[in-house]
Amino acid sequence: MVWGGISTRLKTPLYHVMGNLTGVRYQNEILQPLVVPALQAIGPCAIFQDDNPPPHRSAAVNTFIQQARVNRMLWPANSPDLNPIEHMWDELCRRVQQHHPPPANLGQLLQWLQQEWNGVPRAFICNLIHSMRQRCVECLAHNGGHTRY
Repeated sequence: MVWGGISTRLKTPLYHVMGNLTGVRYQNEILQPLVVPALQAIGPCAIFQDDNPPPHRSAAVNTFIQQARVNRMLWPANSPDLNPIEHMWDELCRRVQQHHPPPANLGQLLQWLQQEWNGVPRAFICNLIHSMRQRCVECLAHNGGHTRY
């Protein structure tokens, strides 16, 4: 598993998560070293959007988010996944699949993922993020059902 963050201004480094991601690991390996500095670089209007797996919603993580004064976008449980990062993962997958032959091992796969992550144009990411309003409008219009996104 890899983790990465995007905004209209920057991308975090792509982080390889080895093993199971717990709330403590999420806080220590992702939030503290990657998310908080990225949000600080963006500025006081930055909003952190993550999703609802248990490690992201643990008591320790929620406390850390509050103490770090992270402005977190709240998502209701069982909501449709409108997060633009999902489309970034699709793009990353398409880019890696263009390599032939397939990666020989995990190390090569991680190398290609990082290379392609770094190569995704900022304009592509900005388009994803700027589509959030329309994603939400369509989701509401379809009562939370399937949308073109």
